[in-house]
Amino acid sequence: MQLSVFARLSISVAALAIAAPALAQTATPAPATPAPAAAAKTGPRYGTFGIDLTAEDKSVKPGDDFWTYANGSWDKRTPIAADRTSAGAGVILADEAEGQVRDILTDAARDPASVGAGGKQIGDLYGSFMDEAAIERAGTAPLKPYFAKIDAANDKTKLQTLFASVGYASPVEVGQLPNPADPTQYTAIASQGSLGMPQDYYLLPGAKYDAYRAAYRKYVEQVLTLSGIANASAKADGIVALETAMAKVQWTPVQQRDLQAMLKPMDAAQRKALAPEFDWPLMLKTAGYERFPVVIMGTSTALTALGKIYAATPVSTWQDWMKFRFASANASVLPKAFDTASFDFYGRTLSGQQEQRARWKRGIALVNGAMGEAVGQVYVARHYPPESEAKMGELIDNLRAGYNERISANTWMDAKTKQAALAKLAAFDPRVGHPVKYIDYSTFNVVRGDPLGNNMRAGEFQHQLDLSYLGKPVDRTLWGMTPQTVNAYYDPTMNQITLPAAILQPPYFDPKADAAVNYGAIGAVIGHEMGHGFDDQGSQFGPTGKFENWWTPETRAAFAKRTGQLVTQYDAYEPIPGTHIKGQLTLGENIGDLGGVEAAYTAYQKYQQTHGRAPVIGGLTGDQRFFLAYAQAWQSKVREDALRSRLLTDPHSPAYNRVNGVVRNVDAWYNAFNVKPGDKLYLAPDQRVKIW
Repeated sequence: MQLSVFARLSISVAALAIAAPALAQTATPAPATPAPAAAAKTGPRYGTFGIDLTAEDKSVKPGDDFWTYANGSWDKRTPIAADRTSAGAGVILADEAEGQVRDILTDAARDPASVGAGGKQIGDLYGSFMDEAAIERAGTAPLKPYFAKIDAANDKTKLQTLFASVGYASPVEVGQLPNPADPTQYTAIASQGSLGMPQDYYLLPGAKYDAYRAAYRKYVEQVLTLSGIANASAKADGIVALETAMAKVQWTPVQQRDLQAMLKPMDAAQRKALAPEFDWPLMLKTAGYERFPVVIMGTSTALTALGKIYAATPVSTWQDWMKFRFASANASVLPKAFDTASFDFYGRTLSGQQEQRARWKRGIALVNGAMGEAVGQVYVARHYPPESEAKMGELIDNLRAGYNERISANTWMDAKTKQAALAKLAAFDPRVGHPVKYIDYSTFNVVRGDPLGNNMRAGEFQHQLDLSYLGKPVDRTLWGMTPQTVNAYYDPTMNQITLPAAILQPPYFDPKADAAVNYGAIGAVIGHEMGHGFDDQGSQFGPTGKFENWWTPETRAAFAKRTGQLVTQYDAYEPIPGTHIKGQLTLGENIGDLGGVEAAYTAYQKYQQTHGRAPVIGGLTGDQRFFLAYAQAWQSKVREDALRSRLLTDPHSPAYNRVNGVVRNVDAWYNAFNVKPGDKLYLAPDQRVKIW
């Protein structure tokens, strides 16, 4: 199991629906407004130069609310579909990718050989999920062998063996990641396990959270009852009480961003002293990590407290909890009553989603999760034009040059730290479109008609694949996203940025669009990911990905002062009455957004030095087109319940604030739109946060 302590790797542009915490498949919303037909146009997909001017609301001053100025008309005319928690630009692309993947799966069902070596596996995996009648006929029988394993775990030793096995919930998780001290090799990590709800939902006071807790308690009882477990009401009380106790001692998302605290290497004696209630040798051996004498112990004080909770809780309660979590995690491949109960709680109650997504769409998410690169290889061949990759090269080079210029010119970094920063920038490794090699799924055993077993075997296949990397140098060609994913990410242990093919589409990137549009949209995305290498977390890793300090104390203090100002700005934003953005939780992403826009703007100026000064198009200067493209890239709206969950758990700020919160700190935006004192977004020059 690959575990990550780096919560801010991705840009999260897709604004996808929030899935149940126990489910691996993230829903992919459909477009809220019809997407223009690309095949019918010879020019840019949107408008005459790449921007949808009909989305603007010219009744709003840019300096008062730039997001609404750029997107207000779109916002007014665009509903969120009943089976979605969000709508937006990234959502449209995600839906298109979903439709393209559906064609691949349909071809796999009709002619497996047409989609390559994994065609039959893909077809069987998808077909098993889609055969609802067979799932209903099977009833709860597929649960029995897995519940039997839980029943057999009737003492603390057997229980911990199951904790460390694939597919079963555990108060602690063990896995692997590149060793921060030597990122060319893997090491093992242990950290706190997951809960059935976001942590704050167990703990925050108020009627809203009381209602969430009551609904969760009802859901737990419902799943137990559907599973045929006796005394479901009393057992539900015990399960909720257990998870509440765990929530009280677990580290918060903000605490988990403290890498100095998270990355605690410990030998066997130290692990035993930290949490003696857990049999660490047994769990590490069961999971396949016994070879590591030193293990990183993340959320260390939580592990200590969880050990005490583990020891004080009867084995029978842990068994009840594991059965509930297992059935809940696999609700989509159990009879409809399970699936409906899961959606009613995680979709309708926690996220405000009005209707369940069509099953074929959820089936695509399942296949993408289990065999994503097999599907992705076909997706790339069909939908990723070579011209996109060629044009990305110049853009990335200009982004690197933009950061180089901005780092070189900044006044708060001393010469020694600046030299180290430039060395890290030079070592950036951009990966674009697709992996250079794809995962071989030939040993993944897919059984037609056994969807629950397929879920478990998919998890075991991935686990064995991860274990196969141990003892070898870390493979830098591996990808953490599939090519058909509308997103991007930065990996600090590799110093790599990764841009899947599916995000290199309009409105983010359009080879036929005006350069200002591409630099404002995909340029800011790339700049964002590069910026993660210099945010509050990424800046703790060197050019090779090693966790090391390359800062002088004076420069680090100056950096902390500037980032602290950004925390204060975002803490003040209140997207939902009574619920603010957590400036410290979102700091890394906010640094990435701000630095990404600044670097992309500088890169755009460099582009003009080579290609000539940008003309006025459609009454808009190049700079105006740049910033409008950035704002329309964050064209997104989210249901309130889903937004509430994100504000409590997501390191990304809402789209509205990713626009308005950024541009008000950028001098070039003031000049482009003549923003003056008295405008609502106006900040005096000495109040604008300048980092890169």
